[in-house]
Amino acid sequence: MAWILIVFLILLGGLIAPFGDLLGTKIGKARFSILKLRPKKTATIVTVITGGFISAISIGLLILVSEEFRQRLFVDIPFLQKTLDESKKALLPLQEERKRLEDKINNKEKELNKLKSDVKEFRRGNVVIKRGQTLFIGQVISNQNIKSDLAKIYNSADRFVQKIVIPSKKEIKNILLWRSNDISEIEKVTSNGGNWIILIKAATNVLKGDNFVFVYPELLKNKTIVKRGEVITNEILEKKDLDFENINSKINILLKKTRNKIKSRGSIVKEITTKGDFIKKIRDSIKVNQNNKYLLEVISLRDSKTVEAIIVELNITKLQ
Repeated sequence: MAWILIVFLILLGGLIAPFGDLLGTKIGKARFSILKLRPKKTATIVTVITGGFISAISIGLLILVSEEFRQRLFVDIPFLQKTLDESKKALLPLQEERKRLEDKINNKEKELNKLKSDVKEFRRGNVVIKRGQTLFIGQVISNQNIKSDLAKIYNSADRFVQKIVIPSKKEIKNILLWRSNDISEIEKVTSNGGNWIILIKAATNVLKGDNFVFVYPELLKNKTIVKRGEVITNEILEKKDLDFENINSKINILLKKTRNKIKSRGSIVKEITTKGDFIKKIRDSIKVNQNNKYLLEVISLRDSKTVEAIIVELNITKLQ
């Protein structure tokens, strides 16, 4: 069927083409004009229209006699267009995900470059201070002489850092470099009242023998973190926990929870100090009463503020 249709279209085109050419020639000779055009241009237009007529007849016959052509033209093409549009919509989230991945890769590259830079510094010399390391901690209470008190803290920090970086140099000099707006911001905040802690931190890695250390401040409110006698955290010891392995595990978990809690309150102390032989006390209590549940508590032994040590004891109580 397809071959017959193709042969028919070729013959039809061959028959209509000479007719169009002949028609155009006769119109040219008759000097016929359309829309006041020159006869030659009129003949050209007639020839073009004839060619379009041939194409229209060809497509019409294809639609009329070929079911496959109708299927492709009226069903497959709209379906493909719809599929293409849906594919474009589905591609948008993928493009966004690609952008996120590219941003993540760029950030990782920056981190890698920073790490390479740090490694070069370590290889280049003896690093005595690391970036972000706290170099000095000072306490300041707002008063009329706040600027003088701050100057004393800066000088003390200078002398302390110089002993680390240039220990052989006896002459006292200003080794710390600050941004001027950092100092003005400290003076502005602390002059508004209150009790404050100033952490002076290194802005870069520092090698032994460097003449200057770039620093930046971190200002914290000096507040009470725990009070004497306060139960900071507690844990229940069930009957199934009353063996030494589980007890040790429970104690470690409890101390970790305690560290996290004091940190969340604003303490900058990294470890807590325990007093008393609480392990022996707990074991002795359990030996006497194996069939009971117990309350294990971490109790503060003193009032402690932001930078002060947290000193605790563990107390065990039998539950009824």
